[in-house]
Amino acid sequence: MTHLRPPLYICFYAIKLVPEYLLKKRKAYQAVKATQAKLALLEKRKFSKGKPLKFKRLENFLKDSHKKHRDESRLRRTELRTATVLPPATNRLAFVVRIREIKGVSAKVMKVIQMLRLRKIFSGTFVKISKTSAAMLKVVEPYVAWGYPNLKSVRELILKRGQARIGRKRIPLTDNAFIEQHMGHHGIICLEDLIHEIYSVGKGFRAANNFLQPFKLSVARHAARDKAGLLKDLGAPGFRGVDINSIIRQLN
Repeated sequence: MTHLRPPLYICFYAIKLVPEYLLKKRKAYQAVKATQAKLALLEKRKFSKGKPLKFKRLENFLKDSHKKHRDESRLRRTELRTATVLPPATNRLAFVVRIREIKGVSAKVMKVIQMLRLRKIFSGTFVKISKTSAAMLKVVEPYVAWGYPNLKSVRELILKRGQARIGRKRIPLTDNAFIEQHMGHHGIICLEDLIHEIYSVGKGFRAANNFLQPFKLSVARHAARDKAGLLKDLGAPGFRGVDINSIIRQLN
């Protein structure tokens, strides 16, 4: 008896053709990924070799040395002069804004700049007038402009550019509940209380001023500058008295 084999069924499946535009798209994508991988490899090699050397010209060394020597001579002359005369008791609040670069200055000037929290140019802070703060302002006089702000300037600065730092974030002062949460134990529960405490230099001035971050002031793009790149309208640094309000209006 013969065994019959089962019939064979052969199925033919049609191969779908990939459109040409899709092939081009895949090819372009593969080329982009290959370029990214190459750049990543080059970046990894660059960092594995260590940080690249920073080239500094001799002219820059001489310029920084001259600026440092000038600061040290100025500070020695200041020490030989009479003590700093404090302003009248009615002027207890000052606003300090940095209007000059501090690259190459002496270590003492740099330390005072950091204590005043003026690490960036065109940044400003409030300062309580005292014997210590007056001496600090004398040290950084060639790089800052300071004077006595009025209530309008204090209000506009805090309302427009007032910020607080929580962790690593700068948070605008737009919510009274946020102010009460962090400053309520000092009797400051709203924005108006914060403005009043700063302007009147009350008992909680230090806490309120530390709660406020340094103000980041802005400069108009069309502002006139001199050959050194400094703003002509700001004038010379130093004490300005009540004229500091015009600088605040210009930079705010």
